[in-house]
Amino acid sequence: MLPEHLHADVRTLWEYHDLRHEPRRSDVGIGLGSRDPGVAAHTAELFHAGRFPLVVFTGANAPTTVGRFPRGEAVHYREIALELGVPDDVILVEPDARNTGENIAFTRRLLAGREIRSVTLVTRPYAQRRAYATAKRLWPGIDVVCASKAVSFEDHLSGEEDVERVVGMLVGETQRITEYAEQGFAIPQDVPAEVERASGRLAAAGFTQRLIRADDH
Repeated sequence: MLPEHLHADVRTLWEYHDLRHEPRRSDVGIGLGSRDPGVAAHTAELFHAGRFPLVVFTGANAPTTVGRFPRGEAVHYREIALELGVPDDVILVEPDARNTGENIAFTRRLLAGREIRSVTLVTRPYAQRRAYATAKRLWPGIDVVCASKAVSFEDHLSGEEDVERVVGMLVGETQRITEYAEQGFAIPQDVPAEVERASGRLAAAGFTQRLIRADDH
């Protein structure tokens, strides 16, 4: 259970990373691989709503996803979308990416023969900001809108997600906004002081499992 006094800090980070972009039509919807099958389901929902005519699912495996998606994130996402009525001939699979930078770079390469001016990145709510910043760095000139199923932090945890893991991810994502911009992996993003303070308090409370440490470089 998450201590009550930390709930406000978690909501602060959750709302910071969920960009709440205004929906608009794009040339392609890109479902970014993760352990969350809801990303594939939401991509299918957006396709049926006419948000994009083409779908790409991108992702190999990470240690946290291989048990759930043994044949690769993108492969399983495609199967979920097919079950939800997305036609096979509008789905492309990029099965090799192992991080967000590769998701973007490899998808850009896959689509190189097509005229793509705009993309919708479909991901988990707390991964939106970093996905957006990464795409703007690695795919210059592309119009990017992010989308996730509209859920609160509490509703997200009512599924199969573990509280400690998700809060650790939020703290790690917040750190990466600054770290990855400094390393040239993403464009800079403003990090308000209240976000920094909330992240610091959560890290001090022990939610440090996803932080980048000096000896990781």
